[in-house]
Amino acid sequence: MESGRRDFLKQSAALIALGGATPVSGEPVSEKTSEEFSAFQARRRKELWSLLGDLPWNHTPGPAVVLATEKHDGYTLERLVLDLNGVEPVPALLLIPDKRPERAPGLLFIHWHAGMYDLGKEQLLTGVSVQPAYAPVCAEKGLVTLAIDSWCFGERKHDENGQVGEESTFKEMIWNGRVLYGMMMFDEFRAMDYLAARPEVDAGRLGVLGMSMGSTKAWWLAALDPRVRLCLDVCCLTDFEELIKLHNLNHHGIYYYVPSLLKHFQTAQINELIVPRAHLSVNGRLDELTPPAGVLKIRGYLYPLYQKYGKAEDCHIELFECPHQELPVMRKLILEWMDAHLVKAAGG
Repeated sequence: MESGRRDFLKQSAALIALGGATPVSGEPVSEKTSEEFSAFQARRRKELWSLLGDLPWNHTPGPAVVLATEKHDGYTLERLVLDLNGVEPVPALLLIPDKRPERAPGLLFIHWHAGMYDLGKEQLLTGVSVQPAYAPVCAEKGLVTLAIDSWCFGERKHDENGQVGEESTFKEMIWNGRVLYGMMMFDEFRAMDYLAARPEVDAGRLGVLGMSMGSTKAWWLAALDPRVRLCLDVCCLTDFEELIKLHNLNHHGIYYYVPSLLKHFQTAQINELIVPRAHLSVNGRLDELTPPAGVLKIRGYLYPLYQKYGKAEDCHIELFECPHQELPVMRKLILEWMDAHLVKAAGG
């Protein structure tokens, strides 16, 4: 078993060095025509969804409930309760900029973990010590922005000890055929449904942004949902094999682990489902959650795919000399990509 795993890693490294790409499924991606590659992505997208447990696809969401409307500097904030999954209500924030076109770009902001179970969606408004708040940025750029509380966070924290609540939820879901991360991603997918349907939003210009847990969920969502035009992920483009090699699995919460995932996908193979849509990933070279060798491996895998099936400039993956934080230079890049791929882009 271990020798087979080593052989796989050696083969992957050789393919990356050659600029090729072969997924876990064994299908030679880089040899496909554009039409074949698109069909391959659709098949693999279904396969990825299938790993996420029993999901409530049969639930038809009810109307959103507006709890309060607040006026802030440059935007109006709606505090909402969304019906996304039929299991529990989902508190949310919707930021509507004062200055925006009639049909504005939409952004789904996904909060981080960091053991901050009380924070949740409020991170959009308050920021954290290593990432300034995005609300003023979204207002300035005219982005209608939605943020929800993830399972076990914010107003969905149901145990005084947040970690106990998260672990208990994970265990109970597994017993019932559900996967916590699958239910998390289902909520983000349905949240994008809600955002895209808002009358203020141009459904052809949708983006997703997150840091840490929010980063991981951002690139998963972009892989799972072709409506996402721009993926912005900060400090968590983590290669699973490199994480295992460094014995760093404990740095990620239990929500992160999807049964049998590695039998079907590595990180690069999830991210290839985003090609050719715009993807900016900024990461810290000193970040234990995101081994730098893994970031380079993913970059080496994805860049040739963008060159063949899209535009090379539409994928940018970079390491910075920092730990788990968003540097000003990272923020500058993110703002530039927001402008290029959401604000100034024509709707689709």
